[in-house]
Amino acid sequence: MTAIAAKEQGAVREAIMVFKPRIALFIMLSALGGLAVAQGTVPDIWRVSVLMVSVFLAAGAAGAFNQWAERDLDAQMKRTAGRPFVTGQFTAGTGWLLAIVGLLAVSVAMAGLSTNWWAALYTFLGAFTYGVVYTIWLKRRTWTNIIIGGLAGSFAVLAGAAAVDPAIGPSALLLTVVLFLWTPPHFWSLAMLARDDYAKADVPMLPVIAGNRVCAQVILAHTLSLTVISLLPGFFGMGPIYLVCAALGGGLFCWTSIKLVLDPGRTNALKNFLASLTQLCVLLGGAVAERLIGTIA
Repeated sequence: MTAIAAKEQGAVREAIMVFKPRIALFIMLSALGGLAVAQGTVPDIWRVSVLMVSVFLAAGAAGAFNQWAERDLDAQMKRTAGRPFVTGQFTAGTGWLLAIVGLLAVSVAMAGLSTNWWAALYTFLGAFTYGVVYTIWLKRRTWTNIIIGGLAGSFAVLAGAAAVDPAIGPSALLLTVVLFLWTPPHFWSLAMLARDDYAKADVPMLPVIAGNRVCAQVILAHTLSLTVISLLPGFFGMGPIYLVCAALGGGLFCWTSIKLVLDPGRTNALKNFLASLTQLCVLLGGAVAERLIGTIA
């Protein structure tokens, strides 16, 4: 591979990472979980596939806008100082902004045309919440930023559920609450790892203003609450596969959160962050598996 080809490949990789594909993937999985727990007839596979791509792209647009808008803040933090809008590899000009807005518009249109406009509305609201409400309005002003910003994942659940039935049922509403409660402890665990960075940049994340010990206690309260709520869909038609996955994933997350309260250091914060990802994957995987097996049966 020539030096020019390697440079071009690196630029493509950096351009993809601007859209935060890992976060977009989890947002898309949340939409799939919402579709799985919704009561009603699942749309044709091609419609579901287009909706999932739409949610992924909309979340990617929001992630790119986050990096575009926060380049000054990212420059102050060790964890984000290497992002391309900070280093100057990409120029954060009008062209990027138009591309981001255009991608969001196409994503919302795809969601509406493939399923219905309620799903499209929730897809848009998820991206708007993360890109504008969290990034622009709240992040630098209040420690509640990620609590309200957590609605981005909740709207993804609603988008998936609305594709089945715009009249959102109880299981989907409960999963929406679970995602709302999940995002803060997930992100606060990461914020505990980057506490010095946030303090230096004067971003009022909970570990910065309240300390790690209080933050760990709040994380545990969220984790216990979301675990209990994640079991309630069992009263509204969700079967044993879902319930086992909800119990296992929630139990792991609660256990690491308890350990974090006992020792609110970096090691346990990292373990709790990883446990939050595991819990979400197990929970959503259980919901999808339950739906697939029910469909086959």
